[in-house]
Amino acid sequence: MKNFKCRVSSVQNRAVKMFGSKYMFDNNEETCWSSDQGCPQWVELQSENGEKRISSFSIQFQGGFAGKDCVLEVKSSDSSDIISEPFYPEDVNTLQHFTLKTPKKGETFIFRFISSTDFFGRVVIYKLDVNED
Repeated sequence: MKNFKCRVSSVQNRAVKMFGSKYMFDNNEETCWSSDQGCPQWVELQSENGEKRISSFSIQFQGGFAGKDCVLEVKSSDSSDIISEPFYPEDVNTLQHFTLKTPKKGETFIFRFISSTDFFGRVVIYKLDVNED
């Protein structure tokens, strides 16, 4: 998704220059967003150009720091309703693809990680792509 603002629940040790959210989108295999400890963690993408319709997304975690009990929440600009759909990533390093049951239209997309495979609740993401219809 192009032209969006990204917010995250936390950054490891507040070290935004090393682990900030922008590193999920820089196409560099060596950089990542790393959350601080604690659950839940989340990534919020807000479109700057109105509503978008997405059908799928891809996410690459660091093994051992993957989200568990995950849900994608979609908010539209003209409603207070939230549409949500769970997704179930594996605890692996590879890029994982998720196709939504039905395409979702909204202005804000929140990837919520209720828990993590890490004992301390940390989540590490190297890449996040949202595929528009």
